[in-house]
Amino acid sequence: MPAENLLRELAPQVLGVLMRRYNGLDWCEDAVQEALLAAATQWGESGVPENPRGWLITVATRRLTDILRGESARRRREDAVFLATPPVTPGEEGAGPGDHDDTLTLLFLCCHPALTPSSQVALTLRAVGGLTTAEIARAFLVPEATMAQRISRAKQQIREAGARFGPPAAAEREQRLRAVLQVLYLVFNEGYTASAGGSLQRTDLTAEAIRLARMLHRTLPADAEVAGLLALMLLTEARRDARVAADGSLIPLASQDRSLWDRELIASGTALIASTLAGSRCLGPYQLQAAIAAVHDEARCVEDTDWAEVLALYELLSAASPSPMVSLGQAVAAAMVHGPQAGLAMVGALAADPAAARQLARHHRFHAVRAHLLEMAGDRAAATGCYLTAARYATNVREKRYLEGRAAALASGPDDG
Repeated sequence: MPAENLLRELAPQVLGVLMRRYNGLDWCEDAVQEALLAAATQWGESGVPENPRGWLITVATRRLTDILRGESARRRREDAVFLATPPVTPGEEGAGPGDHDDTLTLLFLCCHPALTPSSQVALTLRAVGGLTTAEIARAFLVPEATMAQRISRAKQQIREAGARFGPPAAAEREQRLRAVLQVLYLVFNEGYTASAGGSLQRTDLTAEAIRLARMLHRTLPADAEVAGLLALMLLTEARRDARVAADGSLIPLASQDRSLWDRELIASGTALIASTLAGSRCLGPYQLQAAIAAVHDEARCVEDTDWAEVLALYELLSAASPSPMVSLGQAVAAAMVHGPQAGLAMVGALAADPAAARQLARHHRFHAVRAHLLEMAGDRAAATGCYLTAARYATNVREKRYLEGRAAALASGPDDG
């Protein structure tokens, strides 16, 4: 395993050990980050040590000692407690009944309800993903100082909320697990279609979301929604290489070269969601989204897509987890089954709903879907206007150019496909 991948896998384990012993997410996480930086430098010169986990724990513990010794007088009580703890040696962390992976506990802590979703995402990528503040800042196109403040504020909020390192109480476990899934879903989506910037995709973020989802599934193999989220990621990621042209431009699903789809990922995702659905008593939103993705991925060409099944799954998804975005997907499926007017009627109903309209009025996807349905209906002028409106609201450069291109194609003459 490459050293970089090994460090990312070990980072939450090492942080879990320090948190279990000493608590204090801000101190412990800073110490682990410094240990990771030391490892990246020293291992490149001398090679990976025989016990890399123990090496990291030792270095991080020493750094944590330095941090606590440097704290002001108001921290002296914590410092005294810490220094009374016997030092850790690499051999002590190699095995034993108390030696276990605390990554799931750490995920729960990073997704504490006191934090906003954006702070949960940032802290998860830093503490669990092992990404540096600079890497996270680049991923979300914000200055490093801004991201550092966000992460620091998140740690402070967790401390002020009185959170301790340990599994959440049974009463809130399910809610916290749903927050964890939502964070991983947001990370994956940001990587699959970046919210801003010149690149359509951020493969580092999709890879990290899949890695953490796999880890979560190994920890909670019986949870249907965990399995559903992992299956959804695999089935979506399978199309990655086909959705970007050589010049970086967006290729929509209907126009993709499906021979470029990753059949191994499709097989894994399809098998996972099939077994999950077979044993699930209650279908959650991630399971249903994965099932929709599986229908698309199993079709050898766009004409083979079972749109009636897609529509039925969207109707279930709308009942289980209603949202304007789900309704937009349902409208497209309805148009493919019943004709464009059926889809346009659903989009019109969304526009007439005050709550939905507030969310969608400035969202490029709403106008892009309406444009697509108008194009299907043969109303080229109205479709052109909607594509241009969608382009105006798009924040990703590649999506904006695609939408402008569709508008130009409709305005200049017959679509050449």
